[in-house]
Parts: sequence; structure tokens; C-alpha cells
Amino acid sequence: MGRLHGESFGSERHPALGDMSDAWVLGRARELIATVQHTDRTGQFRVIEDLDELLEDTRRRGEPMLVAQLLRASGLARLVTRGLADEAEPLLDEMLTHAKRHGLTLLRADAHALRGRFLVLKQQEDAALTEIARALALLDDLPEPDVHLGRRAWDRLLSSALNDCWIVLNQLGVYEAAEEVIARAHQAIRDSAGPHEIALQLMNRVKMLLGWGLRLERVGRVEEAGEKFRTAASITISVEAPFAESLFPRKPGVPAVEQVGVLAASLALAAPSAAHIDRLRRLAREQGYPHEKILVTIALARCLVADGRKDEALRVLWQVRHAEAEDTSQPSMRLNLIRELATLYAEDQVDRADDVEGVGAGTEEGDETTEDSGDTDADDPLATWPSHTELLLHYATALEVELWSMRESQIATLNTRREHERLSAEHGAITQQAMQDPLTGLPNRRMLDESLRALAAADSAEPLSVALVDLDGFKDVNDQYSHAEGDAVLRVVASTLRDALRCDDIVARYGGDEFVILLPGAPMHAATQALTRAVNSVASLPQHLSRGVTLSVGLVCLRAQESAEEVLSRADAAMYQAKRRGGNRIATSSSSGEGPGRTGGDAADPGDKRGDTHSRRDDPTANTADHT
Repeated sequence: MGRLHGESFGSERHPALGDMSDAWVLGRARELIATVQHTDRTGQFRVIEDLDELLEDTRRRGEPMLVAQLLRASGLARLVTRGLADEAEPLLDEMLTHAKRHGLTLLRADAHALRGRFLVLKQQEDAALTEIARALALLDDLPEPDVHLGRRAWDRLLSSALNDCWIVLNQLGVYEAAEEVIARAHQAIRDSAGPHEIALQLMNRVKMLLGWGLRLERVGRVEEAGEKFRTAASITISVEAPFAESLFPRKPGVPAVEQVGVLAASLALAAPSAAHIDRLRRLAREQGYPHEKILVTIALARCLVADGRKDEALRVLWQVRHAEAEDTSQPSMRLNLIRELATLYAEDQVDRADDVEGVGAGTEEGDETTEDSGDTDADDPLATWPSHTELLLHYATALEVELWSMRESQIATLNTRREHERLSAEHGAITQQAMQDPLTGLPNRRMLDESLRALAAADSAEPLSVALVDLDGFKDVNDQYSHAEGDAVLRVVASTLRDALRCDDIVARYGGDEFVILLPGAPMHAATQALTRAVNSVASLPQHLSRGVTLSVGLVCLRAQESAEEVLSRADAAMYQAKRRGGNRIATSSSSGEGPGRTGGDAADPGDKRGDTHSRRDDPTANTADHT
């Protein structure tokens, strides 16, 4: 943790990074994310550099869950660094695509939430709300926790995703929905949270309650606002213990309220007084999020007013208004600042006018008086007309009330889109089930036929290699063991085939113990090398997993104008040729000059017309460079 307190990051950057465990990499990324949110701009760039190096290392490792988490960390670091939001977008898009490809629903939801945060910064609030609806719909229907990940790690990921949703809802001022989401985040880590997660949850609640209270004040609901401020202040007291053990950069032995602006602001807003001024003034000068600085400044201004220093309060509000004029991270908080400044200025103008009126109201004894004309103030509508400043304030209050009523429409929009996304996902799952083999999870024959027809018609798929795979010795598994054991073998073989091939290749269950593999863009020699990997991988499986089954593969290349039925018929004939020669091998069919069912060449030399086939168990070193 020493490097999180201002020391150089560079000196320890590469303690043989590739030798570090996945857990170390992930823990380091968490430390860096905690740091980037509470350091100066130079430190933020240094953190981003470290995170990018961790990301490159995890990409080389290829562990899908770890890659997604490092993509999140690198993207988030750029979102919280002013001016780098555009750099975050491609990382978040990659995270979304990666999570979807690998079935990482939880991290896919988090990617949508972070995209929502990006869209808020780009002032696309409606689009941001749609992203949060997508994220929440995914989180509403999560699969069972990954047993390999562990319950605590799963809960931590769930809490992070919910927190990222909460941040956007809080930024948009949709506080009722934000409260629901942050309660779910707390529930997720209730039994397994460490000090950092607890401190983060409590501080987020304080931040939300302060923003909510200021929003309530804008529509005249002062008592409710005061209740929010008092609740936030009571939570602030609870933050002290977990904060002292958290990952946040901090000064040991110094209370959290002396180090964290929003915590100090909560005490001041609950009971403004001169006692808070020095602390708030110091914290207002420190590095932090613009919206947090606004909270601290509003609290400081109210304490200055309570101490009779209204002019000074106006100055500090105006200085922050000017400094943060271009910040778009939290529209609702920016309006709170403008409203605070306008209200205080209006009160000041009214007070000054009253002072001037009081000075000129009296007359000296003996002053001349004008003759009563019969007109009175009651007859003159302008006599009780409010000042220009007061009129503007009345107008602003009316607009605030209308905006407040619109929040119900915003919440309804969120819920409607959330339900739409949920139903769309449900429909997609039903469609997927209709196209998926329930035993192996592979595409079924129906989906295979559609994919083959589509690839045959697409120029980008040329050349297209097609393989039909049959399991050698599978009948003996069912006879000697059981059909349940046979099903287990089929699942193992299906998984092995998938892992041995490219992500663009399609492995489908054709029926029984037969599989079909489509290799778009792969000429015969590259397809042979790829299928060699598959044959060798299955042959090398432990006995208790494979029960000794091997693969017989018939490989062909799609001809011009050839139908799906014809190419599969030729692959089937080639597969039987491999069977007749003992199995555990690949047999190829020439791409021209022969009818269906004739085989020619072997897997090692497609130009050889002797009709031999080649066992890949005898050739474990086949070159696979053309098919990676």
C-alpha cells in the first residue's frame, strides 16, 4: 500500500509481472482504481499507464474473467480523469463485446453501466438512461454464481456493477431509483464485504442523501431535505472505522471527516455553523470530483452565512461556479450550485434594498408633507410589486416544481426500458434454446443448416472448409458404462472441440455422436492443421473423461454452387473413409473433379491421390500457424 500514498509507481512496475498470480493482478488493479479517484492529474496518468500494462499482460494470459475486469479498470480510470472520457469508449466497447462472447453476464451489465457514465459526460442523458436499463435488466436475471470464482468474488463483482449503475442514476438525479440500486449493492456484500467495500457503500450513501436533500430544497420541501442531511451526518460517523482500513489514499490516524469532503459537508449541512469553516475551506482546495467539490462549497457557503459572512459566501460559490463551468459529470449537482448562488444573491439584493428603504423611510420633524391626493398604496398595483430579482426567483421556483414532477416520467421511462430489455433477453433466450443442443450447448442441426446456407452465400467466407466428425468407440461407452456416462463424454468432446478451434469456427452437434465443423475463410491445409489439434486434443484426454473415444474426421472444401446437402454428403463419405482405416484420423475429399463420396488425398498432403488417410496421433507437432 505504500505506493498509494504518493510514492513513485515506476520503481516497482515490473517485478516479473508475468509471474504474478491472477489474484495479485486483480488486487493491484483494485488498488490503482482506488488511487486514481483521489490523486492529482499527474498521478492519474501514472495509474492509467500501470493499468494498461496490467491489461496487456492479462490479454496474453487469456483468462476471460480477468481480461474483462482489467478492461473495466482501464476504462474507469479514464472516465474519472478529466479530458480522457473519449479514450474510455473503445475499452468499454471491447469489454461489452468480450463479456458477451464469453457469457460473462455480470461484467456485461457493468459494461452497460460504465457506458451510461460515459454518455452522461457526453451530455446524452436519455441514452445513458437506456444503458442503465439494459444493465439492470441483466442484473435482474443473473445466472447462478460461477463456482470457480467463489462467492465473495462474485458478490464483489455484483456490488461493483450495481454501484456503477447507482452512480449514473445519482448523476441524473433519479434518487428513488438510485436508492433501490444502492440498497441492492449493500445486500450483495453484506456477508462478505471487506473494509474498503463497506466504506465505499457508506460514502456513496452520504453523497446520494446530500444531493437528494439539495434537490428537495429546490422545490420547497425543506423539512424533508433536513431529514436527508441528518441521516447523512449519522452515516458519516459510521464511516470512520472501515475507512481507516480501506484502500483509499489516506493519512493514518486522521479522522475520515478531516480527509473526505463529502463527509465534512454532511455534518455542515445538517447543522451549519462557524465551527466547520476552516475544515471545509481546506477540503475545498483538495483534489476531487467536481460534484464533490460543489457539495463542499455549498456547505461552506451556508456556514459562512451562519457566521454573518454573506459576501464571502457569495464569492466562494461564484469561484466554484466559474471553475467548474464546463463540468458535465453531474447535471443535477451543477443546478444545485447555480440555485444556491442565485438564492443567496437574491436574498442579498432584497436585504440591501430593505436597508436603503429603511434609511429613507423616516422624515425629520417639521418636514413638509404633500397634500393627500386621495390615492393610497392599496390602489397602486406597483406599490406591492416584487423586485426584478424576486420575480426571477419565483420563476425559477416554478420551473423547479415542474422539473420535479418530470422525475416521475424519468423513473417510469427507466422502468419501461428495463422491462423491455428483460423481455427482449427472455425472447432471445427462447430463440437460442430453439437453436441449441441442450446436452452440449452447441448449435443444433437447425442452426447448423442456417449457418451453412448463410456462409455458402457470403463471399467473405470463401474458402469454406466443412468437416463431419464421428466418435470412434462411442457405442462401447454406452454399452459398458451407461447412457449417462455417454452423455458426459459427449459434453467433454464438445468442449474440447470448441477450445481447439477459432472463435469464428462453428462447432455443431449433428446428431447422436456426430458433429459438424464449419471453418470459414480456411483453405484445406489450414483446416487440416486446425482439425489436427482437435483430433490430438481428444486423443490426449484422460481416460476417465473420454473413456477412450477418438475422432474420425471427414474434411471437404465447399465447391461453387454446391448445396449444403451436397457438401455434407461428401464430408460424410470422407468420414467413413477415415473410419474404415482405423479411426483417429482425418480423411479429405478433393475440391474438384469427383462426385460425392469419392475421397482423394490425405490430411498431410491434399494433392496425393492415393486415397490414404493420416492418423494425427502419430503427428503431434503439426504446424498450426495458418489457423490462429
